Amino acid sequence: MVEKFESKRVPPSEHIILSISDLQSAAAAKLPTGIRDFYNSGSTDQITVLDNSNAYKKYKLRPRVLRDVSNVSTSASVLGKTIDFPLCVSPAGIQAMAHPLGELATSRACAKRNVHMGISSFSNYSVEEICEASRAIAPIGHVMQVYSMKDRAKQERIIKRAEQVGCVAIFLTADSPVLGVRYNEHRNDFRTPAGLAFPMLEKTSEMIRADTHDASFVGFNSDYHSWAREIPWLRSITKMQVWIKGVLTAEDVLLAREYGCDGVVVSNHGGRQLDGTPATIDALPECVEAAAGQIRVHIDGGIRSGQDIFKALALGAECCWVGRPAIWSLAYDGEAGVRTMLDILYTDFRRCMQLTGCSSIADISKSSLGIARKDGPLARL
Repeated sequence: MVEKFESKRVPPSEHIILSISDLQSAAAAKLPTGIRDFYNSGSTDQITVLDNSNAYKKYKLRPRVLRDVSNVSTSASVLGKTIDFPLCVSPAGIQAMAHPLGELATSRACAKRNVHMGISSFSNYSVEEICEASRAIAPIGHVMQVYSMKDRAKQERIIKRAEQVGCVAIFLTADSPVLGVRYNEHRNDFRTPAGLAFPMLEKTSEMIRADTHDASFVGFNSDYHSWAREIPWLRSITKMQVWIKGVLTAEDVLLAREYGCDGVVVSNHGGRQLDGTPATIDALPECVEAAAGQIRVHIDGGIRSGQDIFKALALGAECCWVGRPAIWSLAYDGEAGVRTMLDILYTDFRRCMQLTGCSSIADISKSSLGIARKDGPLARL
């Protein structure tokens, strides 16, 4: 006699987080509309912010079988240090809107996962506090993001403070002579919430809230910038590595090489600056070719899975950076949320390496990818 039984359907739980998409949904349920829109939206018609993620889909993985992947290693040497896998957290501003501990929580999570973290000029905690938050956990590398500022003395103070506490590199954001037009910020009259300061920009909450986000940016940022003006000056005041963030063309990679920069980050500012620019994964190949192994190439924008990391490495990137996933994770569960995000991406990337027959980062190459075509079979790269 076969015993009858009823299968009980278990309702989905909001606490089951399996993917970056789950984290995005969990964050959306917690964040007020104006703050959620500020983090998630791109400029004008949102074309680039959507393309960044969608562009990865046309690149298909070409797995190899019957390979021994029992001792797979995901470790990579990035910015002079060995990290657990080639993924770091991008400099993203105003993290305390997502969670009160903001950048402090992110720093601790990065240290526990042994990856690097970028610190935004718009951070709600000082570079000293952020670096100290991770120091007792692990000696990770922090990167200080800076803009070209009208007040050169203040810009130099930011850089000197970062160097003094052990930051390993400067990421000069080069794609923002002016701020991109973000409709949601104007419609919501977005202003940083009361009580949050920008210590690196030496701005109190009262000073920040006196202006809109756009007006505040115009007030301190310089559009009078150039390769010849910025790079030699940075070299004269710091021994940290100098990287250019916001590169999308081979021509600018060649200029970065000419001016002796240490690396470039292929980035379109998460689709928040000029709408209609290419997805970063599509701009990556020409930038890698122009680098010709003479300058390091990293990428950010649209990375939402371990497969995306794998695809970027196969196309020549040394390391990937994520911004919005860290914000969503903070909103979901602070430091534990960011650690969850990093663990998801680490596990996903490691599994992808094993299922494509790669035992080390060095095994990942263009031969691991194809590109989907509408008019025929998969095209080899």
